[in-house]
Amino acid sequence: MKLTKKTLSIILSPLFLLCTPLVNMFSFHPVKTPADKHVDLPQGITEVVIKTADGQKLVCLLTEPDSPDGVMIYFHGNGGNIYHRTDRLLELAGYGKTVLGVSYRGYGKSSGKPSEAGLYQDARAALSFAENELGYTISEIIIYGRSIGTAVAVELSQHIEPGRVILIAPLTSAKEMAKEMGFGFLSGIAGEAFNSLGKINHLKSPLLVIHGTDDDVIPFSMGKKLFEQYRGEKKFVTIEKGNHNQLEHFEPEKFSNAIKAFIR
Repeated sequence: MKLTKKTLSIILSPLFLLCTPLVNMFSFHPVKTPADKHVDLPQGITEVVIKTADGQKLVCLLTEPDSPDGVMIYFHGNGGNIYHRTDRLLELAGYGKTVLGVSYRGYGKSSGKPSEAGLYQDARAALSFAENELGYTISEIIIYGRSIGTAVAVELSQHIEPGRVILIAPLTSAKEMAKEMGFGFLSGIAGEAFNSLGKINHLKSPLLVIHGTDDDVIPFSMGKKLFEQYRGEKKFVTIEKGNHNQLEHFEPEKFSNAIKAFIR
């Protein structure tokens, strides 16, 4: 049988119907916490509930420094949940900012199931909370994303003009990640999922990118590529020998000083 374009589209159409579910299945690894379970939180962190436009309830974490100078909205990676990041939230709060740690739908105590589109709705809800409930202006808001959270940060930031955008170990796109993971033959299925590379130049804010040279999940080259693509004000910080999950611990002073200097 001759494989015409029409024949090929008929053969592949059932597969492409699975694109979004497949991308979501590979992208998210949430750890749930019962909604009624009490979690002992460190002093200085409280739970806050944020409602999304599509009716989900996000149970997020909020830090409140003595003299908050702006707010940092924190989007974490694809594993665990926000309760696993309390030390990081407190460290960031130590830089003189209020920190809002976003708990995505389907993670921690938040309702729903994670999806790319859903996370983007969660981000918009967090932004609205920072503006309307916490009282910050867009210019006083710093968007901070780590790992897959960088895709959320870029998506949100392209529609507004926050004071700063920070991307830690960012990916360029799901399509390029599929190739890096050895699934190049399936990369087409990823489509435009998590396509930060295609969105990055819609940003208008100063950008900081930090990436480790030995990142074993998202290659260092992706962070460089995304950074080089951006035409705005920007800074890149290389963490020598830094891997993905413990990046902050390889050159901790260099890492923290870069963020403090950037948000000052």
